[in-house]
Amino acid sequence: MTSHYLAIDLGAESGRVMLGTLESGCISLKELSRFSNKPIREGDNIYWNIPALVKGIRDGLVKAGALGQPITSVSADAWGVDYVLIDNNGEIMEPVFHYRHPRTVNGEKKALTKVDWPTLFDETGVQYMLLNTSIQLCAEGSERLDMAKTILTIADAFNYLLSGVAKIEVSMASTTQLYNPRLNCWSDRLIKDLGLPRSMFPEVVTSATTLGPLKSDFLECSGLNNINVVSSLSHDTACAVAACPADSKRWAYISSGTWSLIGLELSEPILTDDCRDLNFTNEIGYGNSTRLLKNIIGLWLVQECRRSWAKQGNEYSYEQLTEMAIKSKPYQSVFNPLDPSFIAPDNMPKLISEICNETNQVVPKTPGEIIRCALESLALLYAKTLSEAEKLVGWKAEKLHIVGGGSKNVLLNQLTADAANIDVVAGPAEATASGNVLVQAIADGVVRDLDEARQIINRSFDTETFNPKASLELENMTNRFNQICTVSSL
Repeated sequence: MTSHYLAIDLGAESGRVMLGTLESGCISLKELSRFSNKPIREGDNIYWNIPALVKGIRDGLVKAGALGQPITSVSADAWGVDYVLIDNNGEIMEPVFHYRHPRTVNGEKKALTKVDWPTLFDETGVQYMLLNTSIQLCAEGSERLDMAKTILTIADAFNYLLSGVAKIEVSMASTTQLYNPRLNCWSDRLIKDLGLPRSMFPEVVTSATTLGPLKSDFLECSGLNNINVVSSLSHDTACAVAACPADSKRWAYISSGTWSLIGLELSEPILTDDCRDLNFTNEIGYGNSTRLLKNIIGLWLVQECRRSWAKQGNEYSYEQLTEMAIKSKPYQSVFNPLDPSFIAPDNMPKLISEICNETNQVVPKTPGEIIRCALESLALLYAKTLSEAEKLVGWKAEKLHIVGGGSKNVLLNQLTADAANIDVVAGPAEATASGNVLVQAIADGVVRDLDEARQIINRSFDTETFNPKASLELENMTNRFNQICTVSSL
């Protein structure tokens, strides 16, 4: 039996419509279309271009219809925290704010005058970030909130546009800092205390919920027939974790890309003071599991270096940069990637060199040396973060699964295995789309449960294992890294 599904995978820079095919116990993916996700900028203000994304999705559906294959369902996944307001006519209220919009500064001030940080965490288990949905909603004007009938997170908004059914899937609801994971429902306490209209928060549905048939206008333009819209796993990280080829109970993961989401899959949330102080978050995964994780910087360091060199006329591929880093001398200098100066630097290579100089270390100069320094620092941060998570749960992970685009970086994979002293299993790179498709297949009854879905991932994609290697140089650099992190946190 062959089954086909469509995954609409929306990222902060681009979106894709992917065809997922299940056949003979394996999954395969085909990219049908890719489209840009370029925000609208008005001075310092920044908004999402929803009509452009709708067009990109529509074009992808047309390509799917042209295949002439029976497709069972379609589902969208996307980043968290941002949202769409829907008015009484069922229309999107523009603008749709980007999480980097400067309004969050005032939103934070308003939120914290009404609810303190310990209460926010105790109610939701979500880490403190300026861009959280709770903070963004506090930045809204009362007039817009009064006009809004419904709030929908980004992926759920597109599932609404496709189906006409307005629901929020639980993995996405849990990222808003307005959902109580103990009670498995919206936090009425926080919604009331923050002065938000309770009526605009829709029903929260479980993962793999069928919302209804694709709306007629999308059917007519695409040529698709008898296709349902499914609320699979709306949050992209939830999709990626669902597609980890895990075969044990005690394992860790990194969803690796521009940002890195590192954590553990648990049966219950951890809402302790220690968890709050370490700024970990509890998000819901498939089957009401908990993703205990921390959202930290990732290959943004490398991307920004590459962009700076390109502006100077030196175009390097990621593969070339990795090869140059491999050939560079290891463990010469290190820095704390969580330093706020790395969020939006004018010149990333220059900043890395300056910080190494300020901390009296060997200053990296060549592209290979700078990238090596960045990857070693990132691997040490991964190891430190994993150790913190393990202390919170009281056990050590047996394997670390790295999925997403960053899993292709063989040097970072090996450095992470070494720094964390753990076997690293890298792949699949297409974890998000795979997770989206497989949860649709669960909704369809073709796949039994998440365990079977992960077995399918194991059969379908090649992975590579990196075993840890100890060295005196690594031990010395780990001590230096910890000292730097201690000083920078003071």
